[in-house]
Amino acid sequence: MPLLQNVKNELKRHSTLTILIAVNIVVFFILNVSIGIFNTHALADQLVLPLNLHTFILKPWTLFTYMFAHEGLGHVFYNMLLLYFSAQLFLRFLSERTFLFVYIMSGITGALLLLVLSAFFPSTFAFAQLSGASAAMLGIVASMCIYRPNMPVLFFGIVEMKYKYMALIIFVSYTIIDFNINTGGKISHFGGVFFGLLFGYLLKQGKDLSSLSFLKPRKKPVLRVVQNNSATAGTTPASASQQHTIDSLLDKISKIGYDNLSKAEKELLFKLSQKK
Repeated sequence: MPLLQNVKNELKRHSTLTILIAVNIVVFFILNVSIGIFNTHALADQLVLPLNLHTFILKPWTLFTYMFAHEGLGHVFYNMLLLYFSAQLFLRFLSERTFLFVYIMSGITGALLLLVLSAFFPSTFAFAQLSGASAAMLGIVASMCIYRPNMPVLFFGIVEMKYKYMALIIFVSYTIIDFNINTGGKISHFGGVFFGLLFGYLLKQGKDLSSLSFLKPRKKPVLRVVQNNSATAGTTPASASQQHTIDSLLDKISKIGYDNLSKAEKELLFKLSQKK
């Protein structure tokens, strides 16, 4: 089928996305085998995030592992489906390293929000646990909602709308509807969305949280253009046009960073800088 072939091709093209989806699915099957066949929750207890602070202190790694643990088929299916489609849009503009950073940090932020609430309301969350990639996935959606809010998309491949409206529909359906069911998990969604919105906002300001270089003032790279000895003293229209292109690319680098240039822009900048 064309759709399955397209999915296969996309997963091959984006190794980070493929690994994330594969890890989530493999962990899902392992957990279900251990619970359904061997009737033990021992492995699940080592992966899901306990919202009792005293228990969490003994299992700090669960702040990371919980976002790869799903126990329900519907839970893992819809999370991975939305992760796949949201990643396609994210990876049009940003790198796989940035994608992985936003995924993990959104998941961690969602978990930390819930842990803070459990400290204030210990009786409410005493026996609760957090699992699933929802907060991490919604962080990816939220980041693009700020970074490319008006990008046209086809919702379910049928209805065309701006990305920000699709993101709102996803958030409402995932979080607001039936809020009284899995309330703790849905609270973590707010943390994931908050980090995604913050990341997208800062990225538009030229500050990439996925790189520590955003803490340092950006310096415009210096490109040395060597004039041919046979060239006239004046500037030809062609060289003026090339210099204008270089200046435009350098201005863009100063705003969003070199890593966020498209492949074609990087190649063009390199080509122009090598001309003598």
